[in-house]
Amino acid sequence: MRIKDIYEYVIEKGIEKDPRGPEGVREALKAEKKKYNEMKEDEKKDYDIEKLNNPYSDTRILSGDPNTDVKRIMVGVDIEVGEVLLADRLGEKGKPVDLIMAHHPEGKALAELHDVMHMQEDIMARYGVPINVAESLMSSRISEVKRGLMPINHNRAVDAAKILGIPMICTHTVADNQVVAFLQDMFDKEKPRKVEDVIKLLKAIPEYAEATKNCAGPAIILGSKERRAGKVFVDMTGGTSGSEKSYEKLSQAGIGTIIGMHMTDKHRKEAEKHHLNVVIAGHISSDSLGMNLLLDGIEQKGAEITACSGIIRHKRS
Repeated sequence: MRIKDIYEYVIEKGIEKDPRGPEGVREALKAEKKKYNEMKEDEKKDYDIEKLNNPYSDTRILSGDPNTDVKRIMVGVDIEVGEVLLADRLGEKGKPVDLIMAHHPEGKALAELHDVMHMQEDIMARYGVPINVAESLMSSRISEVKRGLMPINHNRAVDAAKILGIPMICTHTVADNQVVAFLQDMFDKEKPRKVEDVIKLLKAIPEYAEATKNCAGPAIILGSKERRAGKVFVDMTGGTSGSEKSYEKLSQAGIGTIIGMHMTDKHRKEAEKHHLNVVIAGHISSDSLGMNLLLDGIEQKGAEITACSGIIRHKRS
């Protein structure tokens, strides 16, 4: 496989499991192309042309020639300078790494993380929140995240990879879409009656079972195990946490239990006001599940996977 093949594959899989549905993704890409066509020529010079075909601003080839052949990939939840040096060290020990794959975005993909958050508007609309309300709720939160990203040194790890000549890619929302689809399908099928049944279902999944052994398993942070779960909403994709004000609207739309990767105290307090149950499945374990669902297909195509930086590798194929 070439880096380009892997990149195109993860985008294809991301779209396949996108909670907006294929039509929603097509509409988003259509709107982006319209925006680009209406730009002035000097504006187009600074435009990221990848946005015309890739609806996920946090998934990018960050360094290296896209036509590079790949035999071994080092994959981690977070790739920083230390992990880049680890990849270089593996090469010195006779196990050369052809590609570093990060889950969390780095470089320009991190700088543009806020842009992918617009998909949360459509996700809320699918669960019964009026789209005008969803867009209004997300507007200030997206601006907040954008401002928060501005002072970050986005390119540290990418610069290290470039200096050492190791190609690097990040696959964020494309993997988060996998875990959301996997878990939402499971809960829709199993229809857990109580919150404790939600926990049991999660702990039956290998990544969460392993995380539980390491004291980082699924936990109830709002509600109790005896409470009835009601309608379950898996909230794990769309860049990062949305607006805390969305919980009121989700509760009104009939959601009983939210399954998340993580939740701030500010968000938790708002969810509590609106009587929602909240289960935190686990951040790194959820990221591992999403990445594993992508990595199985990549491995089948001939690449060898070396997991690091939190990835709980479990093969399903």
